[in-house]
Amino acid sequence: MKTKGLILALCLGLVPGVALSWWNDQWSSRKQIGLDGSVTGADLKETVADFPLLMRLHTGNFGYFGELAENGKDLRFMADDKTPLKFAIEKFDAINEMALVWVKVPQFRGGADSDSLWMYYGNGQASEGGDSKGIYDVNQALVFHFDEKAALPQDATAYGNNASESKAVVDPAGWIGAAAKFDGTGHIDVNASPSLGVNPDNGWTFSSWVKIDAAQPAGVLFLAQDGPNMLELSVNGTALSARYLGPANQDVKTPPANLQLGHWQHIALVAQKDKLAIYLDGQMAGNAAINLVAMNPALFIGGSDTRQNFTGWLDEVQVANKARSADWIKLLFRSESPDFNVLTLGQDEGKQGAGGPNYFVIILQSLTIDGWVVIALCGVMFIISALVMITKAMSISRANKDNRAFLEQYRNMGTDPAALDQEESEEEKELGESDFLAAIVGKHDHFQSSPIYHVYHAGVQELKKRFTASNDKPLTAEALNVIRARLDAQVVREGQKLAKNMVLLTIAISGGPFLGLLGTVMGVMITFAVIAATGDVNINSIAPGISGALAATVAGLAVAIPALFGYNYLLTRIKDITADMRVFTDEFLAMISERIADRQREG
Repeated sequence: MKTKGLILALCLGLVPGVALSWWNDQWSSRKQIGLDGSVTGADLKETVADFPLLMRLHTGNFGYFGELAENGKDLRFMADDKTPLKFAIEKFDAINEMALVWVKVPQFRGGADSDSLWMYYGNGQASEGGDSKGIYDVNQALVFHFDEKAALPQDATAYGNNASESKAVVDPAGWIGAAAKFDGTGHIDVNASPSLGVNPDNGWTFSSWVKIDAAQPAGVLFLAQDGPNMLELSVNGTALSARYLGPANQDVKTPPANLQLGHWQHIALVAQKDKLAIYLDGQMAGNAAINLVAMNPALFIGGSDTRQNFTGWLDEVQVANKARSADWIKLLFRSESPDFNVLTLGQDEGKQGAGGPNYFVIILQSLTIDGWVVIALCGVMFIISALVMITKAMSISRANKDNRAFLEQYRNMGTDPAALDQEESEEEKELGESDFLAAIVGKHDHFQSSPIYHVYHAGVQELKKRFTASNDKPLTAEALNVIRARLDAQVVREGQKLAKNMVLLTIAISGGPFLGLLGTVMGVMITFAVIAATGDVNINSIAPGISGALAATVAGLAVAIPALFGYNYLLTRIKDITADMRVFTDEFLAMISERIADRQREG
């Protein structure tokens, strides 16, 4: 899919008049954003309407923070050249070049070729355009983003169901911006309101991101209570389960689903007229039959006065007075998880005018020998740059696929940090010299095309040597620094492998126009030599030389322009992979330090 996207982008760049018309001349730049409900694992079976989509902008996918107005107030999102989309900026950090933006997407379809939207920017005179209350549908009754500046959690929906009391601490290092941290001594309370009411015919939904660092005794994550009737989501040890108390002595629990310690996971409780279900990371993890009754509950997040309080973190707490579909829950998890991004950010475009028709047949008929030589050289450069772009796109796509497969197993790995490490065969080492051949004909039984795995392999090998050399003694701070240096060195090597042959694209970008300019100058020289020799200064004697000169210029630009787009696209992908490797390095070292600390405490 990524390779197809690159080819489509190149084709659109070469065909005039195909691109969408510019929305507003006051905005100088835009970026196309594709919505993909298939390749990331969402696999939607239905169309999800009016969905609040999270967009994480950072230097890896958007390199123009310097062009944005203060606090990103010039950002606009369009479904086409006439239909603006409602959006809200949750966080904008110009210094660290990152932003969290929510966009209300009219529809999100499954399938390989879904919809797209456009992000416009580059207008220093623009006014604020965000609408935080308008990005949610009428069924979304409560959303807590957890702002560091707010004393009490504030509802982001139009209903204004703000917290009435909170003992949670706002932690700036949450999953999506800031998060609520609970220490087991308090909770967040929300008063009952009609918008939060439970209607059995419509159903009811609670969802959030959760992280726990240790098993705990019956900690209440969420409680909706109206007298003796209640809906509860709790964790006992590491087992997550939902409970419903209703009339006629109903006391129903769902089967438990285990949470992973130290990991952010998405959870959801969906109550329907006859069924109570819990979802974990977008998949149904348990359900039970109930007879749901109408309630007007007060909400208690992270515990209550009559229940055991929760210890851990919650982020992006949402309540809907409707039973959200399985596709909605799945898309909510996938869209808010950086590992499974459902967005494809295209190249940045500047506003340009439309060009007129080109009569290439007439020009080719007028070419002289020198013009053909220049065009032939440009053709060779074009073929080389096209091969580089295609092969590099395929190898990067393979690397991303193996990265995802490795990270999935790595995050489910047990206590042995070397469990996924394997030695490479001689054949694999030979294929490793060519990332393209490794991606096409190489084996992938242990993530051979994954740069992150290679970083992991280097760290594990160094760790094994350290433990052997020290007779299994605890690692010192100096030894950890050596391991970090080895990991950083491997990141650099993997970056060099990813950037291999990219210099050929830069040669095409800079050399193509100069080669075309050479043909232009030679054509003009021949034209004036003909005029001087014949004394004929009519248009018929000038036109062949000028047309040949212009054809050489076009040939040079035809080489440089696709190479420029391909180079920037591939460079962005390489930067993303490099950033992922650096993030993994920090995570790996943190895990090793934690395991060493645990080992020392046990010893």
